[in-house]
Amino acid sequence: MAILSRSSAFSRVTALAAQRPLHEAFRWLHLHGRQMMQWQAELAAIPAPPFGEELRSRWMEEQFRIAGLADVHIDGIGNVFGIITGNEQGQDGNSGPVILLSAHLDTVFPAGTPLEPVVQDDRIEAPGACDNAAGVIGMLAIAHALIESKMPLGATLVFVGNVGEEGEGDLRGVRYLYRNSPYAGRVAAHLVLDGAGADTAVTQALGSRRYRVQISGPGGHSFTDAGTPNPILILALALTNLAQAPLNPYPDEPRATLNIGTIEGGTSVNTIPETATASVEFRSTDVRPLVRLEVALHRAVEDAVEAANAAASSRTGVRMERREAQKQARKVSYSIEKIGDRPAAELASDSPLLETIKAVDRHLGLRTDLRLGSTDANIPLSLGIPAVSLGAGGEGGGAHTRAEWYSAVNRELGLRRVLLLTLAMLEWAGQQS
Repeated sequence: MAILSRSSAFSRVTALAAQRPLHEAFRWLHLHGRQMMQWQAELAAIPAPPFGEELRSRWMEEQFRIAGLADVHIDGIGNVFGIITGNEQGQDGNSGPVILLSAHLDTVFPAGTPLEPVVQDDRIEAPGACDNAAGVIGMLAIAHALIESKMPLGATLVFVGNVGEEGEGDLRGVRYLYRNSPYAGRVAAHLVLDGAGADTAVTQALGSRRYRVQISGPGGHSFTDAGTPNPILILALALTNLAQAPLNPYPDEPRATLNIGTIEGGTSVNTIPETATASVEFRSTDVRPLVRLEVALHRAVEDAVEAANAAASSRTGVRMERREAQKQARKVSYSIEKIGDRPAAELASDSPLLETIKAVDRHLGLRTDLRLGSTDANIPLSLGIPAVSLGAGGEGGGAHTRAEWYSAVNRELGLRRVLLLTLAMLEWAGQQS
């Protein structure tokens, strides 16, 4: 892939900024702040729990059609697509490189969460108001601005409202896109809009592995079945031992973290539980510590279960002929299920995308703030496709809580940044074909 020098990237951005249609697109963004806030309130009122984004997918499909995008459709997993075909000769949308602009539709909030957006001036309060209603509405605004301004594009631009970014969704929407979409093999760069902000750029993908650990036993009455192995105690011992595993024992390995997110089990205070379950997460920018910690998890659980079964066997005080049956009845088992695997990766320092981001920020007078994060960009970056996650302007807070809020202050600046970057990358992509 061709390398774009910093000077040529800046020249490209400067030339784009001088075009009249771009000023018309900027004008659309300036004049439609109230419309964006109305869209945002409408979207935030639509539930989109993990694996339950259908209503938002339909809303996104309708909005893409209203905006005037072509080839609007929903794929087999719920991702919503729409395109603007490149203006270069021979561009028909079915061949040549494409630039992807995406935003995730889902939220972390479970089904049944009260969704009652409160809008006051340029501020909205609602679960998911910022993460990721801000990104979705930013994407929709870019689509309207480009179509209304008739801005010429150097290549085809594909808009995607994708499902499954949050939590146990495990980036399933973007994974599906890169495995099944006809656009997958044509992506020259992927721009992700996620949350607020006007100067950040997530260029390093934080990897993670997540597991559900379950310990199972016969259970029983706390008094009459005393001595029966207790899954909660066994799980607690396993997690305590896991916590003793060194997270960063080697100087050449990057930082790794461990978190126990949930722990469940039992039915009453006087019942020996039949099961106990915990969710475990490891994070790092490198796969090596993730693999090492996965091994440590298996070892900690296996050792705790084996110790419990050995102790139960030694306590069995029954006649010899019943001993084996009793041992089998009291035996504890376990399962470890991987429920998430986000790959670690990084945008190359000489990537045309990174140079273009810096050029756009220089043009707008912004200081480029490169960051580490876990976003939909993890997937294309792990596949060697240039990708970045950007804020869609404005400010936000209270993410992943019911007190989440978003302010549209400086939204316009953030969207100008996204628009300029998108156009510059479209022009670059068109020259690669």
